[in-house]
Amino acid sequence: MTWPRYQHYLSAVPEAGLTLDISRMSFTEEWLASMEPAVQAAFADMEALESGAIANPDENRMVGHYWLRSPALAPTTAIREEIESTLSRIGAFAARIHAEARFTGLLSIGIGGSALGPMFVADALGHPATDRMRVHFFDNTDPDGIERVLTHLEGRLDRTLVLVISKSGGTPETYNGMKLAEAAFSRAGLSFAAHAVAITMPGSKLDRTAADQGWLDIFPMFDWVGGRTSVLSAVGLLPAALQGFDIDALLAGAAACDARTRSKATRENPAALLALMWHYATEGRGAKDMVVLPYKDRLLLFSRYLQQLIMESLGKQLDLNGVRVDQGLSVYGNKGSTDQHAYVQQLRDGVPNFFALFVRVLEDGGDALELEPGVRAGDYLDGFLLGTRQALSGNARRSITITVPRIDARTTGALIALFERATGLYASLVHINAYHQPGVEAGKKAAAAVLDLQKRILSSLTAALQPVETIASAAASDDVESVFLILEHLAANGRARRGPGTTFSR
Repeated sequence: MTWPRYQHYLSAVPEAGLTLDISRMSFTEEWLASMEPAVQAAFADMEALESGAIANPDENRMVGHYWLRSPALAPTTAIREEIESTLSRIGAFAARIHAEARFTGLLSIGIGGSALGPMFVADALGHPATDRMRVHFFDNTDPDGIERVLTHLEGRLDRTLVLVISKSGGTPETYNGMKLAEAAFSRAGLSFAAHAVAITMPGSKLDRTAADQGWLDIFPMFDWVGGRTSVLSAVGLLPAALQGFDIDALLAGAAACDARTRSKATRENPAALLALMWHYATEGRGAKDMVVLPYKDRLLLFSRYLQQLIMESLGKQLDLNGVRVDQGLSVYGNKGSTDQHAYVQQLRDGVPNFFALFVRVLEDGGDALELEPGVRAGDYLDGFLLGTRQALSGNARRSITITVPRIDARTTGALIALFERATGLYASLVHINAYHQPGVEAGKKAAAAVLDLQKRILSSLTAALQPVETIASAAASDDVESVFLILEHLAANGRARRGPGTTFSR
């Protein structure tokens, strides 16, 4: 009975060779029909968004990442020209860098959407034999992690180009990474400015720094593009172009998927069907997790990229009317067939708190050696995917399968566009704002308060050992637990001395 259902519900983006199979999600035709009014309302919301409506009401912003690959759709001539000018500048800059052959390495410094998207694209499309530049990333404020990256660049900093990516220029993780990179260049007797490029909002702190110090160039970030949807802006396109990828094909794949997923015929719209399957599987309230199972090493970082895109967009406490809804869709995953030897056991036989999303890549690539008559390594990989899909279905576990012919720039662009639009449509189905992130801002404010408390603690420490309660009082804090935890960290790094019990001194 699976073949007729597979044929009936298969949806495609033929221009990218992408297909979406939802046949193993066990929904009924009646349920699909019952959702049609809500889907049509979501299409109307998306049409308004693409026309330039204020789609992020909390921040009074338009949401325009779809214009990045179809500038003609931008609501104003100024925005269209800004997109086209930036794309032209990216191509010219990458061509100049390649022609000069001064730089062989690239260090990209960013956090969140300024790192996850570029890292995914770099890993999905990169190859040591064909990359024009070897790329490295600072994507955290972990000094040990930064030192590890700098060790890889030891002796090669003079041939390393640095991208600093931050909308405001004040994001702590990015700023800290920039300052540590700056210090490394200084120790090597090199001018950081002569190696640095900024990607930021015009007029930002980073924009002013780059201009004042004479950095190599400055590329714009747009107010109407959020970090998690910025991979096809300068944020992702500049490092991709420098690494040597076909950014025109990336944009063309995304544009082709956008064109297909603008259809208001639900059965012909893969993004709408994907959003509906999320709604069906999770009862429209995040009741189950999505386990992403891409059977391709090049897609190892895909689930990390999707975690931010989906969870930051859909994980909201309040809906658009201010009613508490506690929405979200949890995403995790690694890659097949590694997962066969990790958590597929639980997926098949354990708690059924998930649905699976397989990503199948038809072309094997690599060595075509036959390991036994008629069987290659790629046959095993595809066999594991098809077998796992069947095993899950055999125990009433639901799954979705996305198939692409290969991982190249065009299909990567299409995958990005598919999930961006599915996320936006799902947000409309559950009536939330997909384009703000109040929880992230709350975390930033809490972290700033901790660092402010640390400064007060350091100024309150004396040469004599004192109980943590006394130090907390001197630092004007009644949060003794936080004071202790901060002192514990300071003592571990030689910035305070710990005595018996919970006593500390300078």
